Amino acid sequence: MGLKILMALGMLCALLSAQPEPSALKAQLESLDKQLEPNLWIQQFKNFESYQKLSAQIQHLQQQLKTLKSKGEHGLKTSALEHSLQSLQHQQKLLQSYKSPPFKELVEKPPILNIPTITNPFAIIGGLSFLKSLQARYKSMQTNLESLKRALHLIQEKYALLEQLNTLSPGPQLGAQISQEQVKILEFQSAQSLLDASLESYAKDVQAMRARIQAQIKDQLFKLFWVVLAALGSVLLAWSLKHLSHKYLVGDERAYTINKAINFINANVIVLIFLFAYLENVSYLITFLGFASAGFAIAMRDVFMSALGWLSILIKGSVHVGDRVKISKDGNTYVGDVLDISMLNITILEEVTLTTYTKNNGRAGRIIFIPNNYIFTGLFSNYTHLGLSAVWDSLDFLLPFGSNYQRAIEIALEIATTHSKPYSQATRTQLGKLRAKYALRALDSEPKIALMPEKEGMRLYVSYLVSAYDTLGLHSTIALEILKAFEQAEDIFITPKSAP
Repeated sequence: MGLKILMALGMLCALLSAQPEPSALKAQLESLDKQLEPNLWIQQFKNFESYQKLSAQIQHLQQQLKTLKSKGEHGLKTSALEHSLQSLQHQQKLLQSYKSPPFKELVEKPPILNIPTITNPFAIIGGLSFLKSLQARYKSMQTNLESLKRALHLIQEKYALLEQLNTLSPGPQLGAQISQEQVKILEFQSAQSLLDASLESYAKDVQAMRARIQAQIKDQLFKLFWVVLAALGSVLLAWSLKHLSHKYLVGDERAYTINKAINFINANVIVLIFLFAYLENVSYLITFLGFASAGFAIAMRDVFMSALGWLSILIKGSVHVGDRVKISKDGNTYVGDVLDISMLNITILEEVTLTTYTKNNGRAGRIIFIPNNYIFTGLFSNYTHLGLSAVWDSLDFLLPFGSNYQRAIEIALEIATTHSKPYSQATRTQLGKLRAKYALRALDSEPKIALMPEKEGMRLYVSYLVSAYDTLGLHSTIALEILKAFEQAEDIFITPKSAP
């Protein structure tokens, strides 16, 4: 019996000797408080506690003021209490956002807003960015959960230390702290349960949203593949048609026009492919175009008229690349060859012709841009329309009275016929072909002579066919030979005068 008592006393002494000193426990508590101080969850709970304390103090002061006023006291004490009440109410207003439970924003599952719908390739970037934001928010919730678990573990350690300290040196202050830590533990455990549930639910939402967005991205990539394939098919078909036009229309001006038409149609086909592939409701486009076209028609009347003129040129074939044309506008006259026919302009290279000397002071070589709408409003002459390659040119000579007019006519007619014979024959053949389209009454292509009386004598006019591209050269040649022939004739007297 005595031995058992001694053993029990020994064990009690050992337990007493194993208990830490109160100072060591307090040092551990200070270390835990420093670790808990920067924690987000602790700060949120402290703000909530501060609001609750302020609310309790405000209620206490209001009760004191009510008691004093009921007794009819309105002295210095009442004023001091009212001032304190106002200060506390101001502080409470600043902490108004912490009135609700402390962890509501941290534990609730965040709503998924502005969910994108991938309807075109450009929206894929927005979809990927949306998924990235969801993942970032999910990682933020995981970080908050780890922070909550760490805070709860430290609070539980603090609670155990307070229990040990209360066992060694019990007191009412320690009891209040233990009660506060118990409340914290319950609050933090409840918050952990809610956050675990929110995180699990949010993870499922993120997974479902990722699957949905990825499926939409996959559909758009597949759709883009087929759209690009169709566009490439259109480009390949256009290239094949242009290759055939170059192969079978070598040196033909129609090849250029055909290539321009193919390029235009191909560009519009590609636009329509992408338009109908990614436009959700075609009726919206039609409505929009209906309103927009009215405004554009007024603001861009000249542009639309030029486009209409371009269509007219394509359909009627009145002008082709390579044609020799003449443009008269605002008192200016330009003669040149057509270099290009675009949707808005006809581009002309000004050539050296008789017009260069008679109208433009010898200037030529300019690039002239003529709006296509000019064919509806201006004077537009085509010297080589539908294959015609010759035009009528004229020379005139003033024969004084007493000259041998008949001999002069014979000489001029013979020289003009000799030089213009190739053009006369080709023109006769081409005019025969034009009867299928135009009402031609005569196919006369031989040189013509006319004699007109004037004060000083008779003016002899010689008209002949010449290449539209070399009018000036043949004009000079025929004029020189006629002048030489007249000078050699003894009965022909001339007073030369340049053509008007």
